[in-house]
Amino acid sequence: MTTRNARIPDRPAQDTGPAVLPRRRLLRMAGAGLGLALAGALTTACGPEEVDASGGMDGSPTPGGSGEGGGDAFSTPPAGTAPHALWEHGAAVGTLGNHEVLAVVGDVVLVAGDPLVGRDVATGKEIWSLKDAATPGARLIMGGGTLYLASGRYDGDVVGLDPATGEETWRSRLEGRYSQPRPIGADAERVYVIAGILEKDLSSRTNVIAAIDIRTGKAVWSERRDTGTEESGLTSAVLGGHLVYTDHRKNLTVRDTATGRQLWTKKISRSNFDRMAVHDGAVTVADSRYLRSFSLEDGGERWVLKTEEFSLFNGPTVLDGVLYASDSTRVLWAVDPATGKQRWRSAGEPGVPVPLQFAKVGDTLYGATEFSEKGGVQAYDARDGKLRWTFNDGKGSPVAQWYVAPAGERLAALHDDRLLALPAV
Repeated sequence: MTTRNARIPDRPAQDTGPAVLPRRRLLRMAGAGLGLALAGALTTACGPEEVDASGGMDGSPTPGGSGEGGGDAFSTPPAGTAPHALWEHGAAVGTLGNHEVLAVVGDVVLVAGDPLVGRDVATGKEIWSLKDAATPGARLIMGGGTLYLASGRYDGDVVGLDPATGEETWRSRLEGRYSQPRPIGADAERVYVIAGILEKDLSSRTNVIAAIDIRTGKAVWSERRDTGTEESGLTSAVLGGHLVYTDHRKNLTVRDTATGRQLWTKKISRSNFDRMAVHDGAVTVADSRYLRSFSLEDGGERWVLKTEEFSLFNGPTVLDGVLYASDSTRVLWAVDPATGKQRWRSAGEPGVPVPLQFAKVGDTLYGATEFSEKGGVQAYDARDGKLRWTFNDGKGSPVAQWYVAPAGERLAALHDDRLLALPAV
């Protein structure tokens, strides 16, 4: 492992890893492009009953659960023993290759799909349900306490929903100017979208990044992207006046959220479908065998962290001031996001996948894996990276991706077409 601090001009990204993309990345790329055709299968919800370790439902108290169906007095299971699910329901998952598919807002857990449903995170009870609210491939974009989605009417607008009630509280006024605008980020003042430009013949051959003013519902700036640039497969984040995104052309780009002006753009070694970590004035991305951190203001390289030869980093996440990432050799990393210095490095067990998505409650780091029947929701000691337990009830597709989100003393977990709640123990 090598850490390099630098303040030098950018140069072409190195890529000494294998030329063939891993299978999980190919599937993610396919999902991003085929989401409209493959998304949105609705399943019948199970009742909010407790499930046993094998996935059966017996209604009896279980390790890690209170046995009361709603309390927070969860017991800690023995080392190596996963807790049992508190409740389980079917979920209409309407997205592929998308990170913002699961969200917890207050006491409500949301899953992108049709219908779009809000459930009580403690009991699993349905609070509200909206048919045709989310278009296939929708991302759950939150800003200022509002959930922003492309209009399910396909009328060229963006809508804002109250996540507690599902009621529409806001709508853009784009007057048919764009084709299918889709939110990619939001803050307290604007919603940022990617949208096609409608030509006179109603076709759309180019697209734009645009900002919609929340007060007026109208676009305040619009920046045309290069001809041939695709609208799908875009990873994005908003922080401190900066809109950050990657694209299919291997670009990492930062724009000023007030004006739309491009501040800088850099090439990364391949199209980046992974998460990016935007934190404290910097963006960190996985770039083949490197984690690279850049200043949001000018694109200056802050640090580079290198993993083993022929290994690839997965997308990083910053939680409670620590950057977490895994690599393809099943190693989990904890790094200082300001300097790139390693805090700990934990090698996984042979054949056991490491997580690609993270959540944290107290001193426990939770991770969600994908494309492995030995994966699931994992719990690690956040202080040293030691694996405590893995939850996998054996239901659903063994290679379907898992997602996890913190919900107070609980965790919301999504796998295949099922939504579950676990005690955060």
